[in-house]
Amino acid sequence: MSVDAAPANLADILERVLDKGLVIAGDIRVSLLDIELLTIRLRLLIASVDRAREMGIDWWEHDPSLSSGGRSTRELLAENQLLKQRLAAAEALPDRQGGESG
Repeated sequence: MSVDAAPANLADILERVLDKGLVIAGDIRVSLLDIELLTIRLRLLIASVDRAREMGIDWWEHDPSLSSGGRSTRELLAENQLLKQRLAAAEALPDRQGGESG
């Protein structure tokens, strides 16, 4: 096999894996005297974004830290400042219930 053929084969394999998807699953169990102490279940899915969407996997679209559709830190800070100002204004109003007691 020539050196030039290896990158093409690797690219073909990667393209196929991303197109079809690849699932790797495994369990690790730690036991002592037939008493299970620890179980770790590993599941790994490797696929393209389009393939993952076809399978109904789209969690990254709804995660604000990963998605541009989420609100930015600047927007959250601006909203926080506005809410602080509104709270301060509400606290500065005279106590309406105190003057109407009878």
